[in-house]
Amino acid sequence: MPIYQKQGLIPHKRHIVFRQPNGQLYHEELVGTEGFSGISSLVYHLHPPTIVKEFGKPYSVRPQIVIEDNLQARSYLGFEVTPEDDYIKSRKVMFVNNDIQIGIASPLKGTNGYFFKNADADEMLFIHRGNGTVKTMYGTIDFKYGDYIIIPRGTVYQIEFDTNDNKILFIESHSPIETPSRYRNQYGQFMENSPFCERDIKLPHSLETHDEKGEFLINIKKRGLIYPYIYERHPFDVVGYDGCCYPYSISIFNFEPITGRIHMPPPIHQQFQANNFVVCSFVPRMYDYHPQAIPAPYHHSNIDSDELLYYVDGDFMSRNNIQKGQITLHPAGLVHGPHPGAIERSIGKKETNEMAVMIDPFNPVKITAEAMKVELPEYYMSWQMSDKNVQTV
Repeated sequence: MPIYQKQGLIPHKRHIVFRQPNGQLYHEELVGTEGFSGISSLVYHLHPPTIVKEFGKPYSVRPQIVIEDNLQARSYLGFEVTPEDDYIKSRKVMFVNNDIQIGIASPLKGTNGYFFKNADADEMLFIHRGNGTVKTMYGTIDFKYGDYIIIPRGTVYQIEFDTNDNKILFIESHSPIETPSRYRNQYGQFMENSPFCERDIKLPHSLETHDEKGEFLINIKKRGLIYPYIYERHPFDVVGYDGCCYPYSISIFNFEPITGRIHMPPPIHQQFQANNFVVCSFVPRMYDYHPQAIPAPYHHSNIDSDELLYYVDGDFMSRNNIQKGQITLHPAGLVHGPHPGAIERSIGKKETNEMAVMIDPFNPVKITAEAMKVELPEYYMSWQMSDKNVQTV
């Protein structure tokens, strides 16, 4: 996130003597991604953030791959993923490649009694149902339906829910999750043609400094394993920080759609970028206004990327019989397009209330056992032109 932020107490220069009222030094920590060349923040702790009391036995959360190579249109009922009390256990990875993991979480509770740190990947949490808070050493982020929460790798956090019917689409990215380069000028500021701007971004607030000694469990994810570490000091003992690396959120409802006289291609919906994938937001918008426009998307070939579409709300105009939380996978190499009747239905329509999140990985995804538990096996036949089209739900 390229917006410089400063909260709490920091010295007037980097890497200089900075003492507490009792004469002890504050402990400076550089937190960043991509070594020392990516975005970073300097964080100041009351105590060294390195005091480990105990190291537990790691356990695996690696997804079980069922389909290595896929060339079939598929669909999955995301809301049928099994709910779990525990936040970590609730995260069910459904699709994976070397760049990304994608899944659904249905946590009944948050990180009760522990902290979580993903040491492998930036995280994107899309809140489909539920509300609550994410607490970090940078402050608190409040979230609700429609929020994207971006959590840089290495961020220790706790997530707390005010609700128990929670549905989250999550992404773990092995490269930084960023806003699209083409929306920003050479200085990092969002340009006038961007579908969102700095005002739409919700930054961490209410920095709290916890001066507590005890046993603090941080479950650290690294290479598909969870390593339980017990630290002597509360990880949120921060008095201040500055920099550009911190968690933030932005609502899908603050994405301003770009429209035209004739059908616009999917890149106009882009919200995030990372190495080898993009994320797009489809939101309610006016349809194309050429007098003979066909608002439904034209048939297109996925040659360079798989396409994963997660349906959030509304009546998605190019699909028949789609539920909230349903996921479609259209793999690279196959032509796909609107379902039978969708093109004709769209002609003359003035607007759509559809809402969806699209993820385009540029390398094929592998499909996990968790995905197969909620698959609609006959989806690939749903384009058959007959009065008895295969029902997809």
